[in-house]
Amino acid sequence: MDLESKISSQASGFFERSKSATLSDVRSALPDDAALIEFAVFNPISPKTFEFSDDVDDPGSRAPAHYAVYVITKNAGLKWKDLGEAKQIDDQIDSVRGALRDPSRKDATEMLRSLDGTIMQPLRTLTGAATHLFISPDGEMSLLPFEALVDESGHFLVEKYSFTYLTSGRDLLRSQRTAGGKEPPLIVADPMFGPADPATTGKPASNRGMSSKVATRDMGNTYFAPLAGSAEEAKRIKELFPDARLLTGAAASETAIKAANAPKILHLATHGFFLEDEAAAGAKLSRSGKPNSPANARLDNPLLRSGLAFAGANSRKPGADNGILTALEASGLNLWGTKLVVLSACDTGLGEVRTGEGVYGLRRAFVLTGAESLVMSLWPVSDYITRELMVGYYKNLKAGMGRGEALRQIELDMLKRPGRSHPFYWASFIQSGEWANLDGKR
Repeated sequence: MDLESKISSQASGFFERSKSATLSDVRSALPDDAALIEFAVFNPISPKTFEFSDDVDDPGSRAPAHYAVYVITKNAGLKWKDLGEAKQIDDQIDSVRGALRDPSRKDATEMLRSLDGTIMQPLRTLTGAATHLFISPDGEMSLLPFEALVDESGHFLVEKYSFTYLTSGRDLLRSQRTAGGKEPPLIVADPMFGPADPATTGKPASNRGMSSKVATRDMGNTYFAPLAGSAEEAKRIKELFPDARLLTGAAASETAIKAANAPKILHLATHGFFLEDEAAAGAKLSRSGKPNSPANARLDNPLLRSGLAFAGANSRKPGADNGILTALEASGLNLWGTKLVVLSACDTGLGEVRTGEGVYGLRRAFVLTGAESLVMSLWPVSDYITRELMVGYYKNLKAGMGRGEALRQIELDMLKRPGRSHPFYWASFIQSGEWANLDGKR
C-alpha cells in the first residue's frame, strides 16, 4: 500500500485526504433506484476455541474464511448476510469463469443459475425495487461479471439490472468530479509491434482472443501478433467522435501514451497481458494461454506482471519506452479529468486478487491515474466480436447514455442476436467508476 500511496500523492489532482465515510454519507450518494452491494471476506472466530498466538502465521483457532455481504439502499438501513464458506464459493466462481470463456459449453446457464442462487438470490429481498446495482466485490468475485448470472426465472441479471463496479462504497463519495479532460479523445489501435520472433512458427494471428495462434514462451521473447481488426474498430469510433486523435502503426507508441494529458476519452485497442506469480498454477500470458518461464514468476510486484503492448513491443529495445507499458508505468499517467478509459484488449480486468484490496493489475493502475470510469475485459474475445461491442457502446455514448447503461444496452442487443446468447460473446467487458453520461448527467 505504500507504493500505491506514493503514486497517488504524485498524481495531478487525484490525491485527496479522505475523511471517514459514514453510512449516512454513502446512503445520500446513492441514486433513488440503486443499491450498494459490498462483499467482504472474513474469518469467523469462535470465542470457545480461539487461542491467542504470537505467531503471525498461526493466529489461533478460527473457522474457514466466509463471504459476508452488506446491502445499503437510499431509504433503508444497513443489512447484511453471511453467504457461507469462501472456498466453496470461490470454487463455484472458478468453474463458472471456465464456462464463460468457452462458447461451446452447454452447461454455462445451469452453472450461472447455481452461482446466482448462492450469492445473489439471498440478497434480492434486501435490494428491494432497486434496478441499479453498485457492486463492490472481494476475493474471486472481483473477476466475475454479475450481469451474466441467471435468476430464478431463467433470465440473465443484465436483463433486469444495470451494474456499476466499485473498489468500495467510498467511491460513491468521489464520483461526479468537476474537472474536464484537457485534450480531445485519444484512440490508439493496431500498433506496429515489429517483426515476428524468428523462433516462432505458424501464421501470425490477426484476432484478439484467438490465443492459440499467438506464439508465446515467456515474457522475454513473447510475440505480439498484428491486430489489423482493431484498426477498423478505431476508424468507426473516430467517425462517431470526429475531434478524436487517432494513432495507429508506429505512432501507436508507449511514448505517445505517456505524453497524453488527460484526454476526454482514452481508447486503447491492443494486446494486454497478466503474468501470474510462481505459486499460481498454470501461469499464463493472457493472449497466449501458454506457460511462462520461471523468469516471469520472479516479478513479485503484480503491477509489473500486467500491462499493454504498443509499437515496437516485439523488438523491446533497451530504454524507458520499449513498447511494453506495465501497469506500474500506467499508474503514473495523467488522466485526472479523463471521463472514460476503455481497455479494448483481452483480460485487462485481471490481476492478482488480494482479499480486502481488490485486483492488482491494469484495473488498479487506471484507478490510480484519476480516470473517472474504466471499461475492461475479463476474458479474450475475437476482434470481430470486440469491434461489434465497442462500436455499439460508443454509439450509445454518443446518444447520451450513461457510461454503464451504454454498455448494458449493447450487451442486451447482442444477447438477442442469433448465435450470441452465450455470455462469452456479450459479458466479457465490465464498467467501473462513474456511471453518468459523458456530459455528467445521471
